[in-house]
Amino acid sequence: MTLVSGRSTIVALLALVAASCQSQDNKPQPTFVSNDRALKTAAMPARVAQPHFIEFRSRYALTYGHSYVIFGRLNQAGGMVNPEVAGLAPKSDDPNVYVLGHLAPVPASTGWTDGDLEDAYRSASWRVLLTEAEYRKVVASIRKLQASSPLWHASLYNCNAFVADIARSMGYKTPGTWLRPQQFITKLREMNGG
Repeated sequence: MTLVSGRSTIVALLALVAASCQSQDNKPQPTFVSNDRALKTAAMPARVAQPHFIEFRSRYALTYGHSYVIFGRLNQAGGMVNPEVAGLAPKSDDPNVYVLGHLAPVPASTGWTDGDLEDAYRSASWRVLLTEAEYRKVVASIRKLQASSPLWHASLYNCNAFVADIARSMGYKTPGTWLRPQQFITKLREMNGG
């Protein structure tokens, strides 16, 4: 009885993982920019008046993609200056660890991964401009989350769930975490008026 129950559980988990990967990514979307006050008042600054930002972003990958955040300062032209990246991914470059992470939690990294800062791989993004006080609060939340997220699992706690925790710490509504990353970032922006 236990053997059958164990097999049923494995089959159910594999079906769940497969179901979460059934859609395809679209073409890259334009970068959407808003500020926290813009979400409440619909007023957008003509220039970069707030030099701090967080960008919720997804990128293409060999699998179903990756979601993460980029944060830092902007120059007067709106370009990123020394950006930082936070995301959740398997800690190893070994594809076997990635596959294992679909069945059991695996060690995770919470920073930059290859391709995160390259616009050629960006599939969706939403940049939110922040005041210095808002930025400090977001960075503190990110640092706390990075320190407490040692494991990655494709269905239980993945890159979307990590980004959702950051968004919720800012007071945003979040979509389900089993979406493909491009869909997750797009829906996150749409749900919050960005």
